[in-house]
Formats: sequence, structure tokens, C-alpha cells
Amino acid sequence: MTMIDFTKMHGLGNDFIVVNCLRGEHVAELVEATVRLCDRHRGIGADGLILVLPASDADFRMRIINSDGSEPEMCGNGIRCFAKFLYDTGLTTKTTLAIATLAGMIGAELTVTDGKVSAVRVDMGIPRLERIDIPMIGATGEVVDEPLQVLGRTFATTAVSMGNPHAVSFVEDVERFPLEQYGPLVENHPSFPRKTNAEFVEVISPTHLRMRVWERGAGITQACGTGACATLVAAVLTNRAERTATVELPGGPLHISWGTDEHVYMTGPAVAVFTGSVRI
Repeated sequence: MTMIDFTKMHGLGNDFIVVNCLRGEHVAELVEATVRLCDRHRGIGADGLILVLPASDADFRMRIINSDGSEPEMCGNGIRCFAKFLYDTGLTTKTTLAIATLAGMIGAELTVTDGKVSAVRVDMGIPRLERIDIPMIGATGEVVDEPLQVLGRTFATTAVSMGNPHAVSFVEDVERFPLEQYGPLVENHPSFPRKTNAEFVEVISPTHLRMRVWERGAGITQACGTGACATLVAAVLTNRAERTATVELPGGPLHISWGTDEHVYMTGPAVAVFTGSVRI
């Protein structure tokens, strides 16, 4: 058994166990132990495990494992926590970082207040809209307000990849929407061969969207950064929102902008909750 130091962090309630693995030690053991570590009754408790790794073509590499043991391409809330961890623990003095992920290179700009990171602005890249890039089964082209049949109900769904897949559906009252019923069915819908994150969104105004999410591999979470980005893109594509808006999640708001350069930018907080050591 090995003792591992960790930091528990969250981005708007989407929480993670962050571990410094820059020496390359114990990575396989940590990945194998993820489900146990993320268990909220018998472990530390988290939506996922984040590993800080070295990179030859970037400042650092982020690897994230979901609470069910699956590995997503990217995590918007996770990368803000990742960036704050790097600066606040002295692993970097840079306030502009290039971070390698399975979804490609991600840029992060850090706002530092009293020596600590108070907010992170992340360049989430250009959204991928072609069906093959989601991926989603069906004819070629974009998926915009396409009917998706789920348990006898039809959702007008827009598919967006932010490096990971998202199915965005707009509803009348997102607070009352039975997310626990429909979320897992959309995640595992046969139209999505690699499964999908499922966002259900209420339009408050063209600059204010309210969203709840069922995350692929994690279930209901308090927030999803890539999901908030996909939500704004879907709202713009369906003429429901402007290109800059606040996306309100159960854990709090994110500021999302789809720039004229076609990149999506996400700005929000990250919080360190506590540090500790655990046996793996």
C-alpha cells in the first residue's frame, strides 16, 4: 500500500481529487483505484480523479478519470481546477498555460488575487458540429434541433463536440425536468456510439441560460464546463441566444463566449477544499 498526497477541489460543485504525478509514479495504481477513491461513502468522494502529468509539447498534461472509471477527453471544470492547482502549489509561476488533453491543446489564462488563482479563463477551442465528429449515427451534416426519441418522448436535440460529445435539448422548466429519468437514457442512446453528455436547458433570456446536466460516466453533477460551452453553441445555432451569455448551473454561473475567431471561451472559479493523504 502506498500513501498518496491529494487535493480535493471543485469548480461550481463539480468536484475532483487532484494528484501531482509529475514524477510519473503510481499513475496506473491511481487509475485502478479511481472508483474506490471517488466513492462518497467509502472513499474521498468526487466526480472524478485528475492527474497532473508532464508534457513534451505543452506546459503540463491533464488526465481525468470519471467516478465510474471511464476516461473522458476533457473536462471544463476540471481544467480550471487543474490550472489553479498548478499555480497555487508552486508548480508554475505562469499565468498563461498550454495544457495537453485528450481533446487537444487547451489554453488557460489565470486571474491571480492575493497570490492565489481566483478565476480561470479557458480557450475551449472551436466546437465540432459535424455528426461524424460528435460522434453520432446518421446522415452527414450538423445536428440541429433533430428529433431524438427517448422513452416515448421526443426531444429537439442539438449535438456539439467540445472535444467530448454533448446532446443539448431545450425544455420549458429545467428545475422540474426529470433529469434522473432521461439523463442516463440519452447518455446511452444508440445514436451515440461513444455515449454522450446530456444537457437540458431553459432559456431565461438571450444572454441567460439555465442548465442541468447528466454527465457521461458521472451522472448528475453540479456543473459541467464543456456542457456549458456546448449549451451556448447550441443556443446560438438554434437562434435562442447571443454569442456571449451566462450559463447558470446548479453549482453557480459560468461566463461563456463564442468569439469571432470561432473559439469558445469559458470563465469561472475553482476552489481548493482540503488536502490529505490516502492509501492506494
